[in-house]
Amino acid sequence: MGMGGGWYSKRETGMQSSNGSVAFDEGALVERARAGDDSAFAELVGQYDRKVYRLARNITQNDEDAEDVLQDAFLKAYTHLDNFHGDSKFYTWIVRIAVNEALMKLRKRRGDKMVSLDEEIELGEEAVTREIAVWDGNPEQTYSQEELRVVLDEAIQSLKPTFRSVFQLRDVEELSTEETAEALGLSIPAVKSRLLRARLQLRERLTRQFKRKGDDAFAFL
Repeated sequence: MGMGGGWYSKRETGMQSSNGSVAFDEGALVERARAGDDSAFAELVGQYDRKVYRLARNITQNDEDAEDVLQDAFLKAYTHLDNFHGDSKFYTWIVRIAVNEALMKLRKRRGDKMVSLDEEIELGEEAVTREIAVWDGNPEQTYSQEELRVVLDEAIQSLKPTFRSVFQLRDVEELSTEETAEALGLSIPAVKSRLLRARLQLRERLTRQFKRKGDDAFAFL
């Protein structure tokens, strides 16, 4: 498939539905892109680039690396569209590519020290049963929405890549457990254990941040 002209910079609004709203048909766009329609691929980029960038940024913790991952991931997807057979969602496929690219960035940055999402992680009983101090009252009464976002973002960034990627896909992007497992190349039990560890670590870090005890104001973690 040829490179075509400037798909990365193109943005289209999708197809108009009968009621005038914009309808996004991923399957149809993929088929058009596979047939050589660059504008269709540009629509796919426009639909998912922010999510892919956010995921890459959370793994690499570096804006420049995240931008490189974003462009490299979509370039690889573009040049290998013939290898995508629709067995999964296009988004799941591009996430898998982006995660691999982000991990490669980490390996290079750490002097080829292996960074893998497949490493075994023990889920000890202590991590599950340990009581975690929580906060009295509502943190939203003390912190602005922007301050809360910054606090939560910093807490997510503190997670190891093995936990951060799973948390990002499951709790931020709201992929299902099965979709997350497929995107990251993990088993479903591995996704569940990593998600639990990520949530526990986030709650502990946020506890230290707010330094309060009482009812759990972030029960979703």
